[in-house]
Amino acid sequence: MKKLALLATIVTGALLIYGVQDFAPWGDPDAPASRHLSPHYIEKAVEETHVPNLVTAVLGDYRGYDTMFETVVIFCAGMAVVSVLRRPKS
Repeated sequence: MKKLALLATIVTGALLIYGVQDFAPWGDPDAPASRHLSPHYIEKAVEETHVPNLVTAVLGDYRGYDTMFETVVIFCAGMAVVSVLRRPKS
C-alpha cells in the first residue's frame, strides 16, 4: 500500500512539474499578467471599486469570491485533518 502511495505521489509530482514548464519565469515583466492585467488594476482599481487601498481592492472586490472559496477550502482541509487524526475513544 505504501508503494502505491509513493508511486501516486511521484506520478503526480512529475505531472505538475511537466505542466508548469511553459509558465513565464517568476517576476518576468513581459509575462501576460504583468503586461495586461496588472496595469489595469493599478490604474482603475480606486476608480472602479472606491477602495483607496490597492491590495484590498483587488482581494475584496475583483477577487472576492475567489478569496472566499479559498478560505472555505482551507477550512474543509483543516476539518479533514482533524477528523483523520482524531483518536477514537476506547
